[in-house]
Amino acid sequence: MSRLESFIRRMTAQRDILDQVCVEVAKIEGPVLELGLGNGRTFHHLRERLPGRRIVAFDRALAAHDSSIPEAENLVLGEISETAPRFIGIDAALVNADLGTGHEDRDVVTLSWLPDLIARLLRVGGFAVSGIPLHHPQLQRLPPPPSVPTDRLFVYRRV
Repeated sequence: MSRLESFIRRMTAQRDILDQVCVEVAKIEGPVLELGLGNGRTFHHLRERLPGRRIVAFDRALAAHDSSIPEAENLVLGEISETAPRFIGIDAALVNADLGTGHEDRDVVTLSWLPDLIARLLRVGGFAVSGIPLHHPQLQRLPPPPSVPTDRLFVYRRV
C-alpha cells in the first residue's frame, strides 16, 4: 500500500472513530483534550462535533492552520509530557492523542508516560482515542466502528 493510501485510511479511521465517540462524549461533562494539535484537522473536527465544549490543545509548537487554532487560554505549547500533567484532575470527557510517529524507538518512549497520563486526565466514563495502544488497568479497550481495522486506531473508556 502506498503511503498516500495509508494516510487516507488513517484519516478516514480517525474521522469514523471520533464521530462515534463524540456521540457518547456529548452526553457527559468535561473538557476535551487534544494531545498533538499538529495542523489542527482533528481539533477543527472536534470543535464542529462538540460545539460549545472546551477543547484544550497541546503541542510542542504551533503549526496549525489559522482556522484551527484554539483561543490562547486553550492552547498549551511545550513538551506534552511536561505540560499536560498540570491538567491532571481536569476530568476530561475525551482525550484524543495523535502522538504516534510510526518509529518504534520513539513511540516506546511516548508509551512510557502516555497511558498513565491519559488515565489521570480522564473522568471515570471518559473516552480516549489514540494512534498507539495504551495499556493501563484503568483504560478499557473498546471496539472501533466496523469501518476501522482493529489495530489502526485505539479507543478506550476510563473505568
